[in-house]
Amino acid sequence: MARGTQHRKRRTGPNARVATASVAQPTRKQKAPPSWEDQLFFNRLRRHAKWVFVLLAVFFAAGFVLFGVGSGSTGLNSVLQNMFQGSGSTGANISKLEKATITNPKDPKAWRAYATGLEQKNKLSDATSALSQYIALKPKDASAVEELAGLYLRQATNYENDYAIAQGVYTFQATNPVFLPPATSSLGKAYSAKDALLDPISSAASTVLSSQSSTAFQNLATAEENAVSTYQKLAVLQPNDATTQFRLGQIASQAAQLTSASTNKQVAIKAIRAFLKLSPHDPLAPQAKAALKTLLKK
Repeated sequence: MARGTQHRKRRTGPNARVATASVAQPTRKQKAPPSWEDQLFFNRLRRHAKWVFVLLAVFFAAGFVLFGVGSGSTGLNSVLQNMFQGSGSTGANISKLEKATITNPKDPKAWRAYATGLEQKNKLSDATSALSQYIALKPKDASAVEELAGLYLRQATNYENDYAIAQGVYTFQATNPVFLPPATSSLGKAYSAKDALLDPISSAASTVLSSQSSTAFQNLATAEENAVSTYQKLAVLQPNDATTQFRLGQIASQAAQLTSASTNKQVAIKAIRAFLKLSPHDPLAPQAKAALKTLLKK
């Protein structure tokens, strides 16, 4: 990492959705960092396609529509997490922590403890709200702001998976109606598009899956926007931190793919330029330069 920067001191959490600017160690052979393009939404979505279609038949037959993918509770992700975590998981007493925030709503320690407890229970939506309350009371706590951004990125990852699965199942179901006779059979040959009433369940499933896909995409876009705005706050608190600028540039680039607004694109360009100015010889500088060139062409 370039001398004079501050971005050696922190590591990205295991659930972060962006690449980490790391220092190359001469005594250890390190893997090349993931490319900027590999982090972008539509590239990741294409990689999801293979495993999505392998699981389609199993999840759909098990009542996939009933799981509520994209409903706002992270859908299938929550179902699977609850399955593996079990009902007997230990952790903070959420009710007690919540009561403390109600009793002392201006106590930052109470909100911080409540947010941590919610994170431990994987209640990301409630955790972001609680941590936001803490930051409102302690706006200069950079570590809390960075943690909040990480929570939004975790939400985005969940919604991204939901969207990929919902889209895959919708496509699969649309081309392979569950309750229609085989196309090669006599009954199948007699079937036509105007006879949709013969397959009301498939028709209803298509409607639900389409709605879930749209909801998941909107939730994903919102989570990305929240992550961008939170990293912008962190950049204000730490204007000379190259890692923050790099992450902001990457996240804003991701968010720019999801909406037609040019705001995130400009945020990304500004952040990448700031990163390159702060750390021009960083190992990730070539990726940043390539990303900047791509953004300026659009």
